[in-house]
Amino acid sequence: MKSAITEMFGMHVYTDKAVYVGDVDDVIINVDGKKIESLAVSRLNPELVELKNYKGIKIPYRIILAVGDVVIIRHLVGSFEKKED
Repeated sequence: MKSAITEMFGMHVYTDKAVYVGDVDDVIINVDGKKIESLAVSRLNPELVELKNYKGIKIPYRIILAVGDVVIIRHLVGSFEKKED
């Protein structure tokens, strides 16, 4: 199924462990390779330990598992851990 890249803007991004990461802000394309390189994600989940001082991150396209109503990425151990109170 083909869809426009602009349809990805604003989609919520979750890990496969159901941790909300943020929202797609932009799509970075490798023009020479004619493929999507990464997704720029902003409005990050403030509860994520490793991302607490960032306003946005780039998620490599290789860790994206599915794109539908939301974007599902592979959960990277240690990167998306919730804070312990």
